[in-house]
Amino acid sequence: QVQLVESGGGLVQPGGSLRLSCAASGFTLDNYAIGWFRQAPGKEREGVSCISRSAAITDTAESVKGRVTISRDNAKNTVYLQMNNLKPEDTAVYYCAAVKSVYCSLISLYEYWGQGAQVTVSS
Repeated sequence: QVQLVESGGGLVQPGGSLRLSCAASGFTLDNYAIGWFRQAPGKEREGVSCISRSAAITDTAESVKGRVTISRDNAKNTVYLQMNNLKPEDTAVYYCAAVKSVYCSLISLYEYWGQGAQVTVSS
């Protein structure tokens, strides 16, 4: 069974940090580009960051640039999203997604999706 599972979400104060993990089961991530997306209440889903199959290329949305870092550990079949200096506007459900491609995209043309992890930034 192909599955992506996000973890690491939670409640954090403004200025705090979180690291989200995306673990794959049923397939190996090293053949896939991975993207992180988020959706806040009443808003459309938006791309946050993505990483190519080899990890050589990443892309990050302007809204979070300089505050998030995406990385992958193919040996652990896991991709990470480190988020620093979090702001209340970062509050959303965060999803990871996988596509069998060399290159990644912040457009949601992905094959597999996780169930999402809630991130709430509030004092």
